[in-house]
Amino acid sequence: MRKMLGVAAAILVLGVAACGGDDSADDDTGGAGGKKELSGKIAVLLPDTKSSDRWEKADRRFFEEAFKAAGLSEDDYLISNAQGDPATQRSQAEQAITEGAKVILLTNLDSGSGAAIIDASKSAGATMIDYDRLTLKGDADYYVSGDATEAGRLQGKGLMDDLDKGAIAMLHGAPTDSFATDLQKGYKEVLKPKLDSGDYTLAAEQAVPNWDGQQALTIFEQMLQKTGNKIDGVVAANDTLANSVISALQARKLDIVPVTGLDATAGALQHILAGEQSMTVYFSIKDQATKAANLAVQIARGEKPTGVDSEVDNGTKTVPTIFLKPVTIRKDNIADTVIADDFVSWDEVCVGKYKQYCPPEAQR
Repeated sequence: MRKMLGVAAAILVLGVAACGGDDSADDDTGGAGGKKELSGKIAVLLPDTKSSDRWEKADRRFFEEAFKAAGLSEDDYLISNAQGDPATQRSQAEQAITEGAKVILLTNLDSGSGAAIIDASKSAGATMIDYDRLTLKGDADYYVSGDATEAGRLQGKGLMDDLDKGAIAMLHGAPTDSFATDLQKGYKEVLKPKLDSGDYTLAAEQAVPNWDGQQALTIFEQMLQKTGNKIDGVVAANDTLANSVISALQARKLDIVPVTGLDATAGALQHILAGEQSMTVYFSIKDQATKAANLAVQIARGEKPTGVDSEVDNGTKTVPTIFLKPVTIRKDNIADTVIADDFVSWDEVCVGKYKQYCPPEAQR
């Protein structure tokens, strides 16, 4: 094990150079009720608040709940958010190691900086878990995420359910995010027959840097301008991008067209209830964060990890994986999925002009 000074230097140099398993209650506690001591702290490194509000509103909350349920105190874990800055995330990783972290869950901002963090942290003896986003060509020990390719397939099917023929646009997620790449693989696979047959024509497609909603708005406005407003449906890789599409259409006083999404944010549910967004795709973030937290606790307690029943090739190695299955969300199953999971509440959704679209029981 290198000394802390060496770890800090390694992270600096590398940085410059560069949702499965058994769902039983027993497995979800991961043996957390045992009396084994942790080998060190557990750190969670979240990416930002701009790509989605889920990171702070959901992931952080569910990690805290899972750690407490596992018997950990607030002194046993750290949760940080890099606010979109790779240098900040590297510093947070360094600080976590300095404070004694032996297991780190990382949601990288890009695979290059993520791989540097993983290498430096592992040199200090930490076990690394890729959380939600796979670090391509990295050296993570485990990966916990939703099945992005299957989520993309659901997005493609969602568009096809609402649009028989027409010109479509695609707003892809961040080009640096492997999750966005896998999403794209899924919806392009499903939509290929429609495009090959001529039922669909691809009017425009573009990746949105950092999943940024403002950039997505500008990009989609340019698409509308270029096509003379002739876009009949949109594959938006997540709800932030979908919201930008809807805003652009409304600003031009155009008819709403079928629009997909991902994350099941409160805003997306409002759009779906109002008929402004076709669907979104949801992974149980509570389940994902709980499984990831319990995996980390098992490792920190020296226990054999449970629920790891998949694997993913990251381009360099095969990473043991816990995958979660995605679910299509439309008006008729919001209550039984997103609301039931306590991911979003009706109080968040049923406000302002959107209250009128909520079911009677949600307006009480």
